[in-house]
Amino acid sequence: MIQEEITEQVKEVIQEDVWGAIKEFLGYEIFHFGPDDHPLVLTVGLLLFVIFVLLITSFFLRVFKRFLTRKLNSDDKLKFESVFSFLKYFIYIVVIFGTLDAIGFNITAIFAASAALLVGVGLALQTFIQDILSGIFIFVDKTVHVGDIIELEDKVGRVVEIKLRTTRAVTIDNKVLIIPNHKYMTSSLYNWTQNGALTRESVSVGVAYGSDTQLVKELLIQAALSNPHVLKQPEPLVLFTDFADSSLNFKVIFTINDSFQGVIPKSEIRFEIDRLFREHNINIPFPQREVTIVKE
Repeated sequence: MIQEEITEQVKEVIQEDVWGAIKEFLGYEIFHFGPDDHPLVLTVGLLLFVIFVLLITSFFLRVFKRFLTRKLNSDDKLKFESVFSFLKYFIYIVVIFGTLDAIGFNITAIFAASAALLVGVGLALQTFIQDILSGIFIFVDKTVHVGDIIELEDKVGRVVEIKLRTTRAVTIDNKVLIIPNHKYMTSSLYNWTQNGALTRESVSVGVAYGSDTQLVKELLIQAALSNPHVLKQPEPLVLFTDFADSSLNFKVIFTINDSFQGVIPKSEIRFEIDRLFREHNINIPFPQREVTIVKE
């Protein structure tokens, strides 16, 4: 009987020691900052509790994302995930501060101690936030899609990837163009293919005064139709644009189905125009000036 009482007392002592060690470990202060009346104290138990809350939040966010994206197509799913990845960090911040405030942690002291730092970080991240918001606007109003050919600040490229902060495009010489998304909000954007893959291109040329304008028109149409990239319908169109100082100016307008490669057929058509003009004795003039010298 006495032995059993001793055993129980030993167990109680051990349990008290274990619980005491656990409480001491959880109450261990990682850092202590601020005045004594309103200190900022972070303990091991508080840190573990915040980590636990973040894990629970992460689990519910994954479930929520799967629920919302289960019926979306691949393009819309990628757009949603890009926006969601940004909102996810905002939710984490709200959860962290909400949890700390709920358990009595002095949030006011944190903001007071880091006010100047937050102002500096906000100014440094101004452009970054602009890119993020512009990326969200692109996803919402669908200004640009993957595969579109765009022109921005005299740079032309085919869009290959749209992210929340940047857009990647490939130029005709196979160079990768990284475009910060805020450029869409501050610059004029030309989307060559938003209305379809067909685009109208043109080549301008001047001929000497006295040339047969009807023959020039026929040769320009012939040069355009000879190129395999030019569509037969709609037919090429020739405009007589101006009586210039040294030439009669014409423009041949034609339709192609790949504007990204437009410089190639335009170059080939210029070669063909030069050949046809030489063959039919039509001169392409250069600027001429008459200079009169008066002797006194």
